[in-house]
Amino acid sequence: MTAASPYRSRPILLAALLLGIAAAASAGTFGVLEGVVRDKENDQPVPGASVMIVETQQGRVTDADGRFVIYNVPAGKYTVRIQMIGYRPVSYQNVEVTANLRTRLRVTMEQSAVELTEIVVKAERPLIQKDVIGTTHTVTAMEFKSLPITTPQDILSFKPGTTLEGNVRGGKTSEVVYFIDGLPAQDVMQGTFGADIPTSSVVELSFQTGGFEAEYGNAQSGIVNIVTKSGTNEPYAMARVLKDDWAGGTEHNHETEAEVAVSGPVVRDRLFFFVSSTYNQNGTRWWLDFEKAGPLPVARMLSFFGKLDYLIDPSLKLSAQVLHSDKEWTDYEFSWRFNLNGLPEQRRSVTRVSANLTHTLSENTYYDVRMSLYQNRFRIGPDERPDFDPGRLFSYDMFLQYVTGGERMLWSDALQRTYTLRSDITTQIIANTTMKAGGEFNYYELDNALEKYEPQRSYFGKPLILEKPLNYSTAFRYFPKSGSGFVQGKYEVENATVSVGLRYDFLNPTAKRPAYEFVPVRPNEFRLRLNRMVPSRIKHQFSPRFGVSVPYREDGFVYVNYGYYFQYPLFTYLFSGLDVVTAQRGASALLGNPNLEPERTKAWEISVKQVVKENVVLSATYFRKESSNLIDAKTFIATDSKVAGDYGFAEMVNNPYAESRGFELVLSRSQGAFLTGSISYSFMEALGLSESATQGLNFRQWGFAPVNTLFNLSWDQRHTLKVNAVLQLPLGVQANAFFHTFTGRPYTYFPSRDGFTPLDPEQAFVPNNERMPGYANLDVKLTRTFSFDLARSTEVTVYVDVRNALDQRNVKWMDSSGRIGGELEDPGAYHIGRRTRTGITVEIGF
Repeated sequence: MTAASPYRSRPILLAALLLGIAAAASAGTFGVLEGVVRDKENDQPVPGASVMIVETQQGRVTDADGRFVIYNVPAGKYTVRIQMIGYRPVSYQNVEVTANLRTRLRVTMEQSAVELTEIVVKAERPLIQKDVIGTTHTVTAMEFKSLPITTPQDILSFKPGTTLEGNVRGGKTSEVVYFIDGLPAQDVMQGTFGADIPTSSVVELSFQTGGFEAEYGNAQSGIVNIVTKSGTNEPYAMARVLKDDWAGGTEHNHETEAEVAVSGPVVRDRLFFFVSSTYNQNGTRWWLDFEKAGPLPVARMLSFFGKLDYLIDPSLKLSAQVLHSDKEWTDYEFSWRFNLNGLPEQRRSVTRVSANLTHTLSENTYYDVRMSLYQNRFRIGPDERPDFDPGRLFSYDMFLQYVTGGERMLWSDALQRTYTLRSDITTQIIANTTMKAGGEFNYYELDNALEKYEPQRSYFGKPLILEKPLNYSTAFRYFPKSGSGFVQGKYEVENATVSVGLRYDFLNPTAKRPAYEFVPVRPNEFRLRLNRMVPSRIKHQFSPRFGVSVPYREDGFVYVNYGYYFQYPLFTYLFSGLDVVTAQRGASALLGNPNLEPERTKAWEISVKQVVKENVVLSATYFRKESSNLIDAKTFIATDSKVAGDYGFAEMVNNPYAESRGFELVLSRSQGAFLTGSISYSFMEALGLSESATQGLNFRQWGFAPVNTLFNLSWDQRHTLKVNAVLQLPLGVQANAFFHTFTGRPYTYFPSRDGFTPLDPEQAFVPNNERMPGYANLDVKLTRTFSFDLARSTEVTVYVDVRNALDQRNVKWMDSSGRIGGELEDPGAYHIGRRTRTGITVEIGF
């Protein structure tokens, strides 16, 4: 692994710095607190009242109409204190401010000639958020503590329109983009959430499945924005530990997890800190096999989050944070169960350092500047590159079922660095209209080395040991750049909201792609030859967004939004196999293409929300999406034996099309003494011409023609029912139950008797022509909190978290002959069975 040249990066970073004041489409971490203060006796406005957020020291004085607006409030829960001479003070507790949204308070004050103790009111979240244009789900820190989840991103599967694996409304999992405190935390080569963050550091998670505004880009299906905690004047400490093998037996992963968090003031009212860390080790669900090959644990993970907030004055705040995680594990494959030492260890180390400056210029204008360095190093195998001999792949038993010797020829050392500079400005210089504008600049350093040889396989999974193995090896170093700018306007009047935005993005791959030609060597025979390297083009994209919410009655709203969304291809699709040496010898079976266009989606939705009973809301949403320019692999045939395989090579191209549509029904009760929760039903249909970026390569390998008609994608999850119930039981026990069921997903039924040829040679190959059995799962978490009035306020929470409480054998995959687990009856073809995790949390407030 070689480091990027500092001289090469300096001009780029200087340009980014100069662009910074006008840059960055920052995902929101701030909300707005507004309201009106009235006299309780005569309902007249109370002008001149002081409104103060205790924790942040932000405040305003009510105007002549008794109204106030406080911008730039970090997402979280606060105490809001209202004072006025001649009135009894009022405090509202647990006032929840949500990122990018408005929290409204209606305050009534009692006249009093003498000073009395203040009135304390517990604020409640509104049943319907009126200024939300698209479908948005928000989860607070308190909800995280009670839900049966392991990581913050697990919450996605609880919401309507999502699958168990994280597909959102018919899209791929890589079409969901993650932010932490307004800055991206995305693995730009794999398309996954690129960090592990302690759950105790999360104050709020917002998840948008439709209608996200122009400040969000490079995502087609969903936006996840994680807002982290900050320290306050009140010191706080937390420690948590859990295990899943207290009772012995085999229904566990030999898992142990510990977490700590500490926060408080460094300088009271000025400088605050928050730190948290989590350590997890386990033997995975396959520990019975792994312990035969070596000592447990098999997987380890350590994550750390630290944050400093400096309140220079009430209008100027500077924050800095560090996120770091280390993870190491070994993937399990059932066909390797007798040779697990032949599977390589994998390691990932992620570090993100960021800073944020927020400045309130006036009562209605503030700006925000953010910058970060994100580094992700992913390694497979030993530190040094091994000397593989592709002529001697691992060996199989005589039935070509199990791997009995050798090691997987897979080694990788991939480093990605992303330098990000973002800022935006928000203002309400026109009555009832909020304007937000900003931009973004990203500079990437990508250094990837991969050695990978895989046997060719029949469609039915049998290795073709007499054929040359496929060579996926590559090595590349590239320095692409991307940027964006946006403007967003939101007009609100009489409880109606209109939102209009426009976003512009560009990507400069700074790379060249190989241009090949077929050279005739004899009649009807050609040889593939590298002709030249063609510079890639800069890609541009304009994305208009529009949304409106209007009341059709006092307790009912209609929401409509329409927009163009896009996503640049993963950098592995752009650059793999493009190094000159590899290209000249034609060694790589799969070549990237830096001229790939952005994947584009047009989407719209319409929804209705109605309060049907006290604290009960019914919502109905219809959505539709059309996507084009998706990525697939086009194969090129050559008879030159020096190229990878015997069929030539494959290059990434744009051409597949996909569409999805469906509707969601949600009945929710967010407030109540005994029972709260939600019931959701979703119908979704996901169709496409390709469901993976390597489908064309695989079809050519198997001898199948490309698919030219739409088919049901493998995540086409038609009917889904989700029930999340929170019950307050006797003896102070709280139960949170999540039931999740859906009808069977598609798979391709194309049976074979011998694993090499189809059972019926005349049968046409049609992808995903059958469906698997349905899925049903119940997770339950029981918690009991004990409070102690010691020298310090202390709470001890004991919990039992049971996953798959009914121990259902839910099918995960079937082979083309309709067998669960295939020829080997792989138990990994079932989702994991029942697991019970027991833990204790101690929280101390000083």
